Amino acid sequence: MTNIEELRKFGLNITEDMKQGKVIVDVYTTWCGPCRFLSPILEKLKEEGLIKLLKEDLDQNRPLGEEFGITAIPTLLFFNNGELLNHPIEVQGQLLVRNGIMVGAAGEQILREIVERM
Repeated sequence: MTNIEELRKFGLNITEDMKQGKVIVDVYTTWCGPCRFLSPILEKLKEEGLIKLLKEDLDQNRPLGEEFGITAIPTLLFFNNGELLNHPIEVQGQLLVRNGIMVGAAGEQILREIVERM
């Protein structure tokens, strides 16, 4: 799956404006500590207009997790202009985004750098 429209089949509310620009899908669970750390950072980037944000609880949407092979949370899915990122993103010598997916939490500065490179 590489097109953001395809997420509709998993019940995600994909709006027309998500076909343009940068969209991050935050796959989380309510009981995940790192997810709670990451959430306000993503909300801040959204409020600043840097990204559009979709949040999906993995416990409520196992098929989505299976589609993307999600085995750890938080997992972020990065879409640009409606397509899953297809280039890797390294920050400070570490490969953080591979095939449009980042597993684990990161601080605000690292997330800003990833968004810039999307």
